This record gives sequence, C-alpha cells and structure tokens, in this order.
Amino acid sequence: MAIFGYARCSTETQYLDVQLAALQEAGCSRIFQEKISGKLASNRPELTKLLNMAKAGDTVVVLKLDRLGRSTKDLLNILDDLRQRGIGFKSLKENWDTTTAQGILLMTMLAAISQFERSLIQQRMELGRQHALKNGTRSGKPFGRPRWGTPWQRKEALRRREAGEESLREIAASYNVSPSMISRLKPEC
Repeated sequence: MAIFGYARCSTETQYLDVQLAALQEAGCSRIFQEKISGKLASNRPELTKLLNMAKAGDTVVVLKLDRLGRSTKDLLNILDDLRQRGIGFKSLKENWDTTTAQGILLMTMLAAISQFERSLIQQRMELGRQHALKNGTRSGKPFGRPRWGTPWQRKEALRRREAGEESLREIAASYNVSPSMISRLKPEC
C-alpha cells in the first residue's frame, strides 16, 4: 500500500516547494509534480501517470483539493475513479478523505465552489475585455497587438514590397522583423 503525492501549480513563475514539503511530511513514497493549468485533468501528464500507477489499497494525497482539479466534472470523475478502484484520497489542508460519507459530501461541495470561483474569474475577465473593446483601449493603450515601426517605416516597407524591388526576406531583414510582418502590411488610410 503506497502513498502517492500530487503537487501542481498553474504557471512556471509559481513554486511547488510548500506542496512538496507537506506531501513529504505526509509520508508520500513518490510525488508527482507539474506546472500546468488544472482546468482539465486530461491535459496533465504527471496526473495521468499517477492515476495509472495507483492500485487498490494505495492513497493519493494533495495539499489542497484545488491542486487536483478546478473543474467539478473532472474532479468528481477522478475521485469516483479512485473510489471505484479502491484507492483512498486525502487532502491535507481540508483534512478530508474519501473513505467517509461526510468526506465525500464535503469534497463534492468544495469542488462546486472551486468551479464557481473559476467561473466568476472568467466572467470578470470577459467583462474587462468587452469594456476594453468598447472603449478601444486598455490602460490608455490601443487594444490589440502593438503596431510595428513608425508610420514612415510601414509606408516605406509597403512601397518596397509593392514595387517588387526586393524579396520579403530582404525587406524584413533591413527592418529586423520577420517576413510575415512585411507580408501583412496594408496601406494606411
């Protein structure tokens, strides 16, 4: 009967140190770790390895429930799969496990709250994006990708391209940009 740990953070700029220390203290014989979004369980290779390795009688441990998943559907599917295969699950911060009816109830409620939180974040981001599109700016800057070069550089590169004096590569090299940047230039009104 092995105890497997799983540590995850969403971005490369976040650290796993706290999770790893807690999982080691909890007696995990092996810890699977990755830096990847928790939105979909199917896109996390280390979690897949862990789930394939765990057998009946083993226990999967995470520091917090949201490390296992942010989607209620994925989280409940993982927990149900573990339960059906006779694999225990523990979340250290919430101090819950899936071996009791109360633990199952609380895990389901927490998973729903986690997904609700993610939905609220997505709604706020979408409202901000719509506001920026409506007003044409974000923080005083034009919305969208910044334009390359000065108006004179764009006009000159376009003139050179249309005249066929040089290849796209040669024109791009003279401005230190990619050929695709030159190919996308359009006349300015």
